[in-house]
Amino acid sequence: MQNNIFATMRSLKIMEGCKGTQVYALNPSGTGGGGGVGSVGEKFLQHLQDHLRVNSIRSKSTRSFQTNNVQVDNNTVLAEALATYGLPQSDLLEPVIEPCLKSVDFVDTLASVYRRIESCPQFEKSGMYLEQCAIFRGLPDPKLFRRSLRSARQHAVDVHSKVVLSSWLRFERREDELIGTSSMDCCGRNIECPKNSLVSGYNPESVYDLCTCSQSRREDTDAEISMGDDECSTSEEDFDMSFCIGDDEVRCIRYNIASLSRPFKQMLYGSFSESRREKINFSQNGISVKGMRAAEIFSREKSVDSFEPDVVLELLSLANRFCCEEMKTACDAYLASLVCDMERAMLLIEYGMDETAHLLVAACLQVFMRELPSSVRNPNVTRFFCSAEARERLALAGHASFLLYYFLSQIAMDDDMKSNMTVMLLERLGECASKSWQKQLAFHQLGCVMLERQEFKDAQKWFEEAVEAGHVYSLVGVARAKYKRGHKYEAYKMMNSLVSDYSPTGWMYQERSLYCSGKEKMMDLDTATELDPTLSYPFKYRAVLMMEESNIEAAIQEINRIIGFRVSPDCLELRAWFSISMGDYEHALIDVRAILTFEPNYMMFHGKLHGDHLVELLRHHVQQWSQADCWMQLYDRWSCVDDIGSLAVVHHMLANDPGKSLVRFRQSLLLLRLNCQKAAMRSLRLARNHSTSEQERLVYEGWLLYDTGHREEALAKAEESISIQRSFEAFFLKAYALADSNLDTESSSFVIQLLEEALRCPSDGLRKGQALNNLGSVYVDCDKLDLAADCYMNALNIKHTRAHQGLARVYHLKNQRKAAYDEMTKYIDKARSNASAYEKRSEYCDRDMAKILMDDHKEAEAISELSKAISFKPDLQLLHLRAAFHDSMGDRISTRRDCEAALCLDPSHADTIELYHRAREPSDEQQQKERS
Repeated sequence: MQNNIFATMRSLKIMEGCKGTQVYALNPSGTGGGGGVGSVGEKFLQHLQDHLRVNSIRSKSTRSFQTNNVQVDNNTVLAEALATYGLPQSDLLEPVIEPCLKSVDFVDTLASVYRRIESCPQFEKSGMYLEQCAIFRGLPDPKLFRRSLRSARQHAVDVHSKVVLSSWLRFERREDELIGTSSMDCCGRNIECPKNSLVSGYNPESVYDLCTCSQSRREDTDAEISMGDDECSTSEEDFDMSFCIGDDEVRCIRYNIASLSRPFKQMLYGSFSESRREKINFSQNGISVKGMRAAEIFSREKSVDSFEPDVVLELLSLANRFCCEEMKTACDAYLASLVCDMERAMLLIEYGMDETAHLLVAACLQVFMRELPSSVRNPNVTRFFCSAEARERLALAGHASFLLYYFLSQIAMDDDMKSNMTVMLLERLGECASKSWQKQLAFHQLGCVMLERQEFKDAQKWFEEAVEAGHVYSLVGVARAKYKRGHKYEAYKMMNSLVSDYSPTGWMYQERSLYCSGKEKMMDLDTATELDPTLSYPFKYRAVLMMEESNIEAAIQEINRIIGFRVSPDCLELRAWFSISMGDYEHALIDVRAILTFEPNYMMFHGKLHGDHLVELLRHHVQQWSQADCWMQLYDRWSCVDDIGSLAVVHHMLANDPGKSLVRFRQSLLLLRLNCQKAAMRSLRLARNHSTSEQERLVYEGWLLYDTGHREEALAKAEESISIQRSFEAFFLKAYALADSNLDTESSSFVIQLLEEALRCPSDGLRKGQALNNLGSVYVDCDKLDLAADCYMNALNIKHTRAHQGLARVYHLKNQRKAAYDEMTKYIDKARSNASAYEKRSEYCDRDMAKILMDDHKEAEAISELSKAISFKPDLQLLHLRAAFHDSMGDRISTRRDCEAALCLDPSHADTIELYHRAREPSDEQQQKERS
């Protein structure tokens, strides 16, 4: 059986057409080895070619191979097949350099941003929130980034910023993947309305109001205004001059034409000869008779709404030539109102840029941006952005900005980090950068892209530019580029200085470990893990090292340590590789299915084998399940909090029935549990697209809106769904969205009623357990601890294992700390994916430990305990608690800093606001000094 599976793997190696995003390559090119299978792999490949005859025709069925009368041991075949794809080698593993802003003192950075947002002028707040976006971009919680993005849009003043930010908010929801939607559809609020975005002015209070664009559609006129009728409306004697174009005359009122602009005024009333003529030859000015008649009508009526678009384009050109600002503004607005799809945008943007029509170009850009990401792959669109000349043309029209290129470059990096388009957009980003943080970001990301392209000299140059602009983290990039260029000792010295000069962090030791060996390397890796247990590279390195020492079971245990805390496709791939090498195809298949849930196009084994093909190979070697078996498996794995196993079962179910919206929805819930929101949103969109009823579709749309920060819109979807049919999911969505606020007694009672309504509707134990768990949480918030305990016990009775967390919280609030700790221990014993369990248990233990230390007047030790966690996870609650400890010690400066950092994460956190205001009040002693 092993012979069959690896023979087929060998045959699939020749595939060249499959491309995909590889989150982490096990054997990347670098110093000490090349790309591809590597030298070891090439030797084994040659050995296979000599001794094995492989059927190289691709197929979904398992192939068999024949030996040339050579009996090959199964273990040998296994080793050779793995080597064909390139065995993972510890000396070729590298940590990823994050392409985002990263601070050496993140708490101080958060506090600084909060202070500057609070103190800056209103019209500058949008730019400050954009900086906050850049800081939050590197955090695992995308909701923080989206909240800042909404705040930036809320405080935007000019049309350009509104257009870009509204389009970016829409892109974050990826509505392009929703069947039946148009790019110019409005979500119902001013904040993303395409028409509202084209209105200049500062009005932050109205952005969340309901949009009225559907009520203000421009009515088409029944017929073009007759020139003769207009002439009848003005008496013949009023016309006192004519413009002659060819053989035609356009009768005008001199005063009205002169009022269009200063050049016309000088022409008609100044020292020019035309001021003394009744007939002026206008044939050489590029305007038709029809266009000139329109200009005459505009001079009287101040409107272009009755003209055809081609006439308005003529008027726009005339307005530019003779500086007729009022007419240009009218033409600009009219033409902008016509831009409603890609075809018109492509047709009109050239006119807009040639005539520097700000609003028209904005409307065209808005269509391009609301069509992302597909439009960024269209060369006819990207030519307006990528080159330096294109940026200059945009600048003339008022649309070249750091904001625009930040948005476009992020999408390009996600699409293809190595592409020329990505490089060009980042270069334009750097050209638009004016503030320090903007230069840091642009240059650092250029360095990351050049490093990925293996253009190491350029990468070093850009990283050095970023360092010069103040981005200390870019020193990691400088060191890596030097290392790639053969200067390992220089890289080591640089990272050694970084560790010495700043408060040490996990990523500093992780990077330094690349440039040393032996015990020193392992010490750095261990220190990196101690300082930041979320870093995956140290675990991967140690695991691969154990595999090289033939200790595969220990390697799996090591990689399990990070997977239990933070799931990522690269770590799952490594574990799958280990499982295959042990012949444990069942666990390998589980991991591969989970990987494909995160990244459907993931390429295994250094990008040489599509994950779907590996699933086909592995699934013939494990027990096959029916759909009924899958539901049983899902219930069991969900109950024991085996999230990876649950994802694998769901992937299996969807392979058999890809249109099952309910299963897609369950998939999204699992992904959210694992903090994989991007993949979760994709699953939700697919659930919505495959929904079989209107009320079901509304629920999924509601969840999409809620998870991207549109709470009110989510509530509206839930209510609309309930009005069609009462269902568990609609009531649950409404209760969940309502609970996401500071609930008063009345609101809490309403949420309780909604959850009780949900529990009365048909559903299964998986979801009812979740509803009972949430109901218990509301009871806890209402201080009804006994009712909460009943809910958690009922949830546990239907195997909702996570209810142990809620029960532990109840015991904790009752000061039954041992019971709380024991309850979490039960959770850990039952849960397979127990990272959150350990985290919660440590939360109860560590916070209590900190409070005990405070009670024993060991404030410094308490703060030290909290600081360890804050250094790699700046959690709101931990920051608030440390601020309170600083306050009790009278350290107002540290109290304010921690409060500011916490409020940067959540500006509405009431307890922190109260503590912050108290810390800012001058002490009695200080007040006495000021009075004296």
